[in-house]
Amino acid sequence: MTQVDLEEETIERLDALREDDESYDELVNELINIYEAGEMSLHHAGEEL
Repeated sequence: MTQVDLEEETIERLDALREDDESYDELVNELINIYEAGEMSLHHAGEEL
């Protein structure tokens, strides 16, 4: 499995976003999904013009 080193500030920001016993892996996957959904929305919005 890939290991990523994070700065303390980044860990604090992630901790502030975590809910209950949510793992960092679950949180990061959720953030990636949100980012990708936003990307797709912007891409499709450009096609409608």
